[in-house]
Order: sequence, then C-alpha cells, then structure tokens
Amino acid sequence: MTAASPGVPLPSAEELPGGTVAIVGADVWRYDGDRVLVGGAPTRVMRLSCQAAELIRNDRVEASDPASARLMARLVDAGIAHPEPASLPAISPDLVTVVVPVYGRPDELGRLLDGLAGMRVVVVDDGTPARDARALHEVVARGGAQLLRLDENVGPASARNRGLAAVTTPFVAFVDSDVTLTPDDVERMLRHFGDPALAVVGPRVAGIPRRGTWIERYENARSSVDLGRRPALVRPRSPVSWLSSTCLVARTEALAGGFTDGMRVAEDVDLVWRLTEAGWRVRYDPAVTVAHQHRARVRPWFARKLFYGTGAARLAARHPDAIPPAILRPWSAAVVALLLCARWWSVPAALAVTLATAWRLARRLRAGEGARTLPLRLAGGGVLAALTQTTALALRHWWPVAAVAAVVSRRARWIIGTMAVVDAVVEHRRLHADLDLVRFAVARRLDDLAYGTGVWWGCLRRGDFRALRIELTPSRRPRAARAGVRHGGEPPTPARR
Repeated sequence: MTAASPGVPLPSAEELPGGTVAIVGADVWRYDGDRVLVGGAPTRVMRLSCQAAELIRNDRVEASDPASARLMARLVDAGIAHPEPASLPAISPDLVTVVVPVYGRPDELGRLLDGLAGMRVVVVDDGTPARDARALHEVVARGGAQLLRLDENVGPASARNRGLAAVTTPFVAFVDSDVTLTPDDVERMLRHFGDPALAVVGPRVAGIPRRGTWIERYENARSSVDLGRRPALVRPRSPVSWLSSTCLVARTEALAGGFTDGMRVAEDVDLVWRLTEAGWRVRYDPAVTVAHQHRARVRPWFARKLFYGTGAARLAARHPDAIPPAILRPWSAAVVALLLCARWWSVPAALAVTLATAWRLARRLRAGEGARTLPLRLAGGGVLAALTQTTALALRHWWPVAAVAAVVSRRARWIIGTMAVVDAVVEHRRLHADLDLVRFAVARRLDDLAYGTGVWWGCLRRGDFRALRIELTPSRRPRAARAGVRHGGEPPTPARR
C-alpha cells in the first residue's frame, strides 16, 4: 500500500465478509487445470497450489473458511476475481445521498428526479442564469429535492464538493442531470461496499437506446464514458483505469475533500487515481447500466471531445507515473519499429524477436505441462498491445506528427492510411455499431482528431508535454505470483512482458 494522498484517508484492513462469493473474470486466461491464472489489473501471472485451485469451482470461490478467504482476498486484490454483489450484505438506499450538479437542463433534471423518487437528493445549481433558474428550481421543488444555489458557475467538480459538504449519510452518489437512474441501480451498487476497502463503484454508462443522428449512434457504440461490458478493478495502467463522474457511488469517509476544486475536466480521473494511490479499491460494475443522453450534433460533440483532451496535461502534472499514452517493453518497441520499416524483411525479423521473447519467457516462467502455450500467448499479446498503442499514438495523441510524416513520406502515408482503415474496420465489427462503416470511420477519425488536438493544446498552454511521452519500461525477470492456502502465499506480482 502506498502512502496516502493528502486529504485521503487509508482504507480499513478488514477482509470481505464471510459467505462472499467472487467470480473469476471472463477475460482471465486459465492453464494447467486452473492452477495458472493470467489476468487482473495490471495483468499478472498467478500460480495456485493444488489446494487453492480446488477452492475455485465453476469459476467461483466462496469465503467459507480462513483458507478460501485468503485466496479470495488475493484474487480480488489482483483484479482476477470480482465479488458478486448479491452475496454481499444489502445496504439500505436510505444511507445514501444523491448529489446532482446542474447548469440549466430542467427537462433532463426532471426525468432524473422522477426516477429517484423517494431518495434523498441534493441538487446544486451551479450558477444557472436567473432567466433560466426559475424553471429549474420549480423542477427541484416538484421532485422533493434539496436545492443549493451557487451565485457563480464554479464547474462540476466544485459544485459536487458543495453538495458533498451537505451530505450526512455514510454513502454519496454523484449523478449528472442527463442520466436516468433508479433506486434499484443504487441499491445494487451499494452492496459492493460490503468490501471495507472499497471507496467508489461506478456503473456502465450507455447511450439512451434510440436511432438518433449519425454522431449520436456513433457515441452509443463508442462513447468516451462507456467502459465496456466486463467488470473490473479500476487502477492506473490497467484495462479500466478510471471511472466517469457521470454516475458514481462512493463511501463518504473515503472522499475527504472530494474532487479537486477548480478542475473542470478530468476531475473524475484525478479522484480515482488519488484514491487508488492511497490504497483504496475502486470498482467498475457493468451489470448496472445507466442511460446517458449523448450529444447528437457534430459541433458540440467535437468541442466536448477536444475539451476532454485538454485535461491530459494537468493529469500528467498531478500523476506523472499514471499518464503515459503508451507503455512499451524494449522488445515490443523493437517489433513495432521493424514493422514500421515496411521492408521485405520486416515481418520475418519481427517474428524472430517475438519467438525469442516467448522462448525467454518459457525459461523464466517454467510453465508446466498444461501451460506450455502461455509464453507464446503472452508474447503475442504483447505484440498486439504494442501495435494497438502505436496506432492510437499515430491517429490520436500524435496525429500532428503523423500528418507531417504523411506529407513528406509516401511510405508513411501508406502506413498511416492502413492504420486508419484497419482500426475503423476492427472497431466497427467489434462494437456491432448501428451505423454504416463509412460514417463510423469518419466519426472515429474526428474523435481522434478532436481529442488529440485537445491534448496538444493543453500541453502547449501548460508548457508540459509529459502527457505525450512514450514510456519504455525495461524488461525484468518475469515471476509467477504464487497463492497457496496454508500460509496464503505472497502478494501477487505483475508478470513482466
């Protein structure tokens, strides 16, 4: 556990309650009769003893005795398994206060308050102009919510903090006005707090299901705030590294001062990273899905994406170790460099480096009979991750550099064009978007253009370009973390790749 961030208390050291059931993630690779598990946040290799492996039945482990409780604690802390909320004690929605920051939007707020009927709600009017405030305040009165009126617009982070100061319940939910949410959704998320080390849980944020404009349909397929269908432990440098403040439920005591006052963008990322740095757990539960009203017109949508990008520079200043847009091992960087040369020998040379890496992993991991394909799969996954990150750099974060390269180099034009087409086709097929491929591809490139422009603009304004750097992490000797049941084993260690 790292030292606590200023103003953020340390979590309780208590374990999950007896009877809790945790489910091994569907994205976890299993080898050697489930004795070797690969996954988590960040990805690691965990080798179980025979006794520990026998405690996992049908991808489930129950904390029924000290041995199973220790195993569950390690699987959950590694992000390899996730507690099943139904197995945790119910927490009454009476113990949560919903805080809604709002600037105008009376119709959207009315819809939200209708869905939260009977719950304790604090609406923070973030300086809505007087000509529009009356309608907003009438909606608040009809919904039976408490109103806090701010004389000036301070931004959503500071507005949430004003609402947090009025909270007297042990739990608080932060919900934007353009979301639909029910008490049942809140009750399910509250169950996660049976984990005494959990600070925040967030649901999946999906678009309102309807056939809107083409840009709205793109957002419904690939919104910035939709983090996917799989549950996850949220940590920097992990598949799910942040949660959107569009909808969050939190333990009030864990928040201390709440969001960073004055941050108008990326304040949710900053909060999650401060909590994880202090040792708290943060969880993503897509089994709860809230509907969000996405932007339907290109201009405001593009402007919002650009605005999101400007937050990267400030995050880099506050969390320099968590922000790199690309993290590569020397061997995977070498593979990418060889492929970018686009010569006749590029593929054979890249394949040779990959196979050599797999051979080294096989020697160091000493994989058993049932896990002989693991080193090759780890090496292949490393190549795929490196190519994915390189594509994102060229088309998103570093697009101005890629554009210059495309102007002066015919080979660069071919490579970047191939990246753009392959990326759009793969994403369109993966997401089953309700939009034809051509318009999806256009929206995808506009998305990258807007966000990347915002990143560069934020870096130029602050004179700090750490948000654009590539981190080349030296390869180290990989170790498989071991988990037993007699002494509990050692804390899991990330597998190096």
